[in-house]
Amino acid sequence: MPAHNKKLVAIVDYGVNNLHSLAKAFTRCKCEVIITEDPATVATADAIVLPGTGAFQAGMNGLKTRGLIDSIRAFADTEKPILGICLGAQLLLNTGNEFGSFPGLGIIDGSVDSFPTLKPGHKVPHFGWNGILSKGSPWNGSLLDSIREKSYVYFVHSFIMNPKNKKYIFATSEYGGYEFCSVMRKNNIYGCQFHPEKSGIVGLKIIKNFIKIIQA
Repeated sequence: MPAHNKKLVAIVDYGVNNLHSLAKAFTRCKCEVIITEDPATVATADAIVLPGTGAFQAGMNGLKTRGLIDSIRAFADTEKPILGICLGAQLLLNTGNEFGSFPGLGIIDGSVDSFPTLKPGHKVPHFGWNGILSKGSPWNGSLLDSIREKSYVYFVHSFIMNPKNKKYIFATSEYGGYEFCSVMRKNNIYGCQFHPEKSGIVGLKIIKNFIKIIQA
């Protein structure tokens, strides 16, 4: 049985990724973690993590076939913490313009779009380590608490998040001469374009910060 002082984090399994490295990162932070595709379990968790790699449409189809779309939207309305990672972060937006145009969860208003023209020598996907930059909002008490600006995190993506309201752009990164949104924030809902679970000490700190938000 989980200890009473431990918050339950539900890592949402919608069939598009290997979740065990992510779960291991959370358990290292001494949090009760469950990998689940059950909408009722998602609804009763203290926080949810929406991971993922791959195409936008496949991700939404994975959520739909498991009956998870309504439960995730309802969870967002509770203002309990949500962490979207890579594709999971992109799914928080309204529309994915990847191999067509497809509806997302619509939790944060905006779209997922391809990189614009980049400087010569910069290929898509954007793959590897890159720094994160502040957009002016203070990071203290947030997912990025105590993270130094320009800290390196690990990216693998071909498309980028474009929140319609720029106040939701919490951090950016630069690639090929283009500055893109690398962290979104809307209250306790965060979306990271990078993979914290693959980002070494910095990523582990980000996961610890998310757990602090859950426990606040």
